[in-house]
Amino acid sequence: MENKTSTEIVKKQYFTFAHPPKEIILESGEKLGPITLAYETYGKLNKNRNNAILVVHALSGDSHAAGFYENDKKPGWWEDMIGKTRALDTDKYFIICSNIIGGCGESTGPSTINPKTNKPYALDFPIITIGDMVNAQKFLIDYLGIDKLLCVIGGSMGGMQTLQWVALYPEKVLSAIPIATTLKHSPQQIAFNEVGRQAIMSDPAWLNGNYYGHSGPKKGLAVARMVGHITYMSTISMEEKFSRRLKEKTNIFPSDKFSIDFEVENYLEYRGDNFAKRFDANSYLYITKALDYFDLSEEKFTQKNKNIKTKFLIIAFKSDWLYPPSQSREIVKLLKINGIPASYCEIDSSYGHDAFLVEIEKQSELIKHFLNSVVRENNIYI
Repeated sequence: MENKTSTEIVKKQYFTFAHPPKEIILESGEKLGPITLAYETYGKLNKNRNNAILVVHALSGDSHAAGFYENDKKPGWWEDMIGKTRALDTDKYFIICSNIIGGCGESTGPSTINPKTNKPYALDFPIITIGDMVNAQKFLIDYLGIDKLLCVIGGSMGGMQTLQWVALYPEKVLSAIPIATTLKHSPQQIAFNEVGRQAIMSDPAWLNGNYYGHSGPKKGLAVARMVGHITYMSTISMEEKFSRRLKEKTNIFPSDKFSIDFEVENYLEYRGDNFAKRFDANSYLYITKALDYFDLSEEKFTQKNKNIKTKFLIIAFKSDWLYPPSQSREIVKLLKINGIPASYCEIDSSYGHDAFLVEIEKQSELIKHFLNSVVRENNIYI
C-alpha cells in the first residue's frame, strides 16, 4: 500500500440529548441524561443522505479515528483506513465516529460531571452495556438526519457494536463489517478482564472510584493495560519483536534483583504507563464489564427481527487468540442459519488481535470491494 499521510485537520464535535425528564432508559433499568457524545466526521454527506458509514471504536479508542487536530502531530487511530482513495474513501463516503457513553473521550462517562451533584459521576455512573452504547449512537445518527447507514464497521469491541446495531436496528443498516470480534465472551476472556479490574481496584489510589482531584490508580490501570496488551499480540509477533533480548546487554544479574531486564518487560511497562496517562480507570472498569455482559449468541441476535437483510463481511485473523477465528466463524454460522447474507475472510497475519489496526492493506481490498458491491446492489449514487 502506498504510504500516504493525511493532511486533513479535523475538529471534535458534540451532541447533547436526553435532557430530563427525557432521559434514556438503560438496559439496567436506570436512567441517564443529559448525555453528550463527542464525535468526528470525515467526507461529505451526499444529497440523498445514503453514503454514511459509522465507524465504532474498540475499548481504548475514541472519536478521533482519522485526520489531525490543530498543532497535533498524532493522527487518528484508523488514519490509514479513512481518507481519500483509502478503504473508507472520504471522496465517496461520509464517515462518522463517536466516542461511546461510559468512555473518557469527552462523552458522558464516570469522569464527567453529574448534574445532580456537580461532581464527577465516579461510581454513581450506571452500569452500561454494548446495547446502551448503540442506542446512544442511534440518537446521534438521527440528529445528523441519516435514515439508513450504508455500513457499520469496527474491530474488537467495535465489532460487538456492529453486531448490536444490526440486532437492534436492522432496518437502519445496509451492511456490516465486524472485525476480530465475537458474539459473546468466553470464560477466559471474562477472566482476563477481571484480572485487569482487580488490578485497578486493588490500587490504594483508586479510593473506591472517588479519585478525581487526586493522582488516581495509575499503577493499577497500567498493570491492567499490560495484561490486556499481552492478549493483543501473538506468540510469533512477540518473538519477532522481543525474543529474549535484554534491555541492557551487560549483566543478566543486575544489582536490583527485580528490575526490568528484558525488552518485553520494558515494552509492557511503557505501554501501561502511557495508557494510564490518557485513560480513565473507572471507564476501564465500566467498559470491560459491558464487554463481559455482551451476548448475542443463538436466538438473541434475531429475537427482535426475523427478517434481517443486512449484508455482512466478517474478518478474522489467524494468529488472534484473544478473539480467535473460531468465534468469527460462529458469527458466520449464526448468520447463515438465519438466512442473512454473509462473507467471511480469515487473514493470515502474525500480529494477533492487533492485526485489525495494523493489517490495513489486506483489509482494505476486502472492504473496498465489499462496499462497492453494497453500493451497486442498492443503486446508491455516490
